[in-house]
Amino acid sequence: MNYYTRSFFTIAFLIGSLKPSLAFSQETSANSPITYSGFFDAYYIKNIAVPVTLANKIRVFDPSDNEFNLALGEIDILKKAEPVGFRIDIGTGRVAALSLTGLIQQAFVTVVVPVGGGLTIDVGQFVTHMGYEVIESKDNWNYSRSILFGWAIPFYHTGARISYPVLSNLTATVSVLNGWNSTTDNNKNKTLGLMFNYAMLPSTNITLCGISGVEQSEPSISGKRNVFNLIVTHSLTDDLSLAIDADYGEERIPAGLATWKGGAVYAKYSIDTKSDAAVRFEIYNDAGNSAPTSTGSPQKLTEVTATYEYRPVENLIVRGEIRNDMSDINYFDNTKASNSKSQLTFLVGAIVTF
Repeated sequence: MNYYTRSFFTIAFLIGSLKPSLAFSQETSANSPITYSGFFDAYYIKNIAVPVTLANKIRVFDPSDNEFNLALGEIDILKKAEPVGFRIDIGTGRVAALSLTGLIQQAFVTVVVPVGGGLTIDVGQFVTHMGYEVIESKDNWNYSRSILFGWAIPFYHTGARISYPVLSNLTATVSVLNGWNSTTDNNKNKTLGLMFNYAMLPSTNITLCGISGVEQSEPSISGKRNVFNLIVTHSLTDDLSLAIDADYGEERIPAGLATWKGGAVYAKYSIDTKSDAAVRFEIYNDAGNSAPTSTGSPQKLTEVTATYEYRPVENLIVRGEIRNDMSDINYFDNTKASNSKSQLTFLVGAIVTF
């Protein structure tokens, strides 16, 4: 029984086990200490170039051409910290297989200490504080993930984090972590994460993030991996929202100093109560070093994505997307077994929430 089969039956069993609780919590949600939610996310993607390798290069969660896929099936179990709580996110599918180690996406305990405005402590495994986009496509404006999301930052961490509201509109978070995308540490050093979230205006939010630590294995350690991330969101009108995501990273490796940097601009427009349109444009400069954050070739990557979302009923999200990835070198595969400078794809995704 392969990974996907085992995972599917595990999720199905959990849904069956939780079904009475889910129905009960919907009826008495105000009194229930534990809440449940989840979704199933599937898609089909077609690469117009028909790559001979059947690979959509640089695409982290939709890497195979001409395929139907269960992207992610997820169940989230949450108990609000009053003062002790927890969260468990269990997932399966292509996204879970590529970004996680097993079925667990998040599993952490939360304690709220009544100091000042409230000190929140999380201990366990949790998704990264870095980046504008998240693992779940339903919570992003576009269906496919950006180059920055896939290459510039980590997906998750294991460790501890402390958050405190320094001001009514400013929250600071400090994390001590085992490293990038790992449940265990591969060296004697810990990784430090920082995040400052500033609600400058009701319509404008600024988030500054950083992460620094040794990510190479003992004894071959050359230096730290450092990444700085800036996120700005702004609601221009009730219907039009904008966002900016920018990253700069560097790491000293045996071959020298590896660097990567890039930025993405987003716009989302609410057409009506059931449909939205979103666009994303980004640039990613890859020095081509052998760091894990490199695509393997020195190049300047750009991409443009347009996404249309339609919600015909309350628990169903349907998305259609066209995306063009571009490079300044012949990097992408095509049907003639040679490389080209662009990669045009079409994608249709459906998400059912519960």
